[in-house]
Amino acid sequence: MKSTDARIDAYIAKAPAYAQPILSHVRALVHRACPEVEETIKWSRPFFDYKGTMVMLSAFQAHCTVGFWRPEIRAMISPEGNAHGVGQLGRVTSLKDLPTDAKLIGYFKAAAKLNASGVKVVRRAAKPKSALAVPPYFQKALKAHPPAGKAFAGFPPGKQREYIEWLTEAKTEPTREKRLATALEWIAEGKGRNWKYQKS
Repeated sequence: MKSTDARIDAYIAKAPAYAQPILSHVRALVHRACPEVEETIKWSRPFFDYKGTMVMLSAFQAHCTVGFWRPEIRAMISPEGNAHGVGQLGRVTSLKDLPTDAKLIGYFKAAAKLNASGVKVVRRAAKPKSALAVPPYFQKALKAHPPAGKAFAGFPPGKQREYIEWLTEAKTEPTREKRLATALEWIAEGKGRNWKYQKS
């Protein structure tokens, strides 16, 4: 295989034993279908690019997923609509769960051809989310903590929503109280709910 990335070698080596032959096999087929493909790591996962993203792989504890970037390829695989989220081939737990090599190579070749043609990937516009009501206990806590209250009021709706959802999803009162204390601290510092995962 040409244009291999040592980070993908490492990803496969660290994957669960069941996943290693799946990842290696799909990787080899991508290279057979498109010898000019370039490997990279994005979002901590293997990606295969040729004049744009073609496909990505993910290995989890009990299954792998193969995700195609272009909606045209997803439609080829599942004309009635994708029922598997990002992994259009479903939960792959062994080589037997994959389509035939010929089918997979066909998908990869079609993806490379579309990318080479310059046809842009058209993303459906996201539906605007309705505003979430701030729970009374959160309103009270923000009022009692002026720095957090002021910062929260200045947050865009999406940033506010992250905190509201985090608090309302707490299953127990102690968990909610712990999250609330943390939220007030982070909000007062101007931090979003997922600030730890955002690039500085």
